[in-house]
Amino acid sequence: MPLRNQYRQWGFFILVWGVALLPGIFTPAQEPTVQRLERVRLSADGQHLVLARSGSPFVPWGFNYDHDSKGLLLEDYWDKEWDRVVGDFQEMKALGANVVRIHLQVGKFLISPNQANEKNLKKLEDLVKLAEETGLYLDITGLGCYHKEDVPEWYDSLDESERWNAQAFFWQTVARAVGHSPAVFCYDLMNEPVVPVGSAREQGWLVGKPLGGKYFVQRITLEQGERSRAEIAVAWVKHLHSAIREVDKETLITVGLLPGTPDRADTWSGFRPKDLLPMLDFICVHIYPEAKKVDEAIQILSHFAVGRPVVIEETFPLHCGADEFQEFLAQSRKFARGWISFYWGTPIPELRRNNDLPSAILAGYLELWSKLAPSYRRP
Repeated sequence: MPLRNQYRQWGFFILVWGVALLPGIFTPAQEPTVQRLERVRLSADGQHLVLARSGSPFVPWGFNYDHDSKGLLLEDYWDKEWDRVVGDFQEMKALGANVVRIHLQVGKFLISPNQANEKNLKKLEDLVKLAEETGLYLDITGLGCYHKEDVPEWYDSLDESERWNAQAFFWQTVARAVGHSPAVFCYDLMNEPVVPVGSAREQGWLVGKPLGGKYFVQRITLEQGERSRAEIAVAWVKHLHSAIREVDKETLITVGLLPGTPDRADTWSGFRPKDLLPMLDFICVHIYPEAKKVDEAIQILSHFAVGRPVVIEETFPLHCGADEFQEFLAQSRKFARGWISFYWGTPIPELRRNNDLPSAILAGYLELWSKLAPSYRRP
């Protein structure tokens, strides 16, 4: 298993961007008056994302809204600081986004394997309504266990079958609550799931050491046994797909996959994209290009283009400078049909007032992302 999570470290980002601060200030992309959102659908030929009524192409472009500048998850502050959430959505819209990816933890939405947390479901409904009012679509990523202290003991004690059933209940609960809204772009089954390798039983569901107090990668089983990794991955996706489709037959379904290696897509995760086509409406992959390795990143991306639209659901210039990152984005258009980066709740003017290097770098990056929005949102 690679040190995938190191991509979220600030150190590399500061080093490679510190000498390449963008001059001037770009004006954030301005959006027209919000119209009623159309549902997003897969085109008849399965090659594009389109708006249901008009048939117009839809290109996801936006932000992961995964935590704030202090590392707090959305569920940690949406009760007491709802005005901040409203402001953040308005800011992301002003920066040119049409999609916001949110991350929901199991422990915040399930009280038991078959009992939902109604309070947080209501807040999710409020968030969907906010998305509708702001003119933003939501990529709802579920089953998070980012903060280990928030993971219920009962959840970790379940065996594979019981855990999968609890996960199915989670998704049915979410789908029943918000699946009616056209603002729900998709359900992302889990952030970076992996299938372990070998006969030895793993000791826990979370992979690696925490970074910033968060675990980003999870196992979907603790032991491979006699099964192939691909077989396990397909069975898990099929189980959750079937559960969602019992209550919501419309909303798109995907899963956020780790990048592979230049020769194959499933090296680290065990998920082979082509095997998942019957259950997934589009393919998501997380890619952070490295300095002097843009061609390698594009080669990795190419293995996810298997007959469905590909969305780069996480990307950020942590290992490269501004020029190489823009080169990666430009070359990725050969395979990708959407791009989602990061917004951590601090608007550009406030970042500029902080008068420190990390803030200046992040402000420059957000200005760049905003500047690129109009051209990338066009097919």
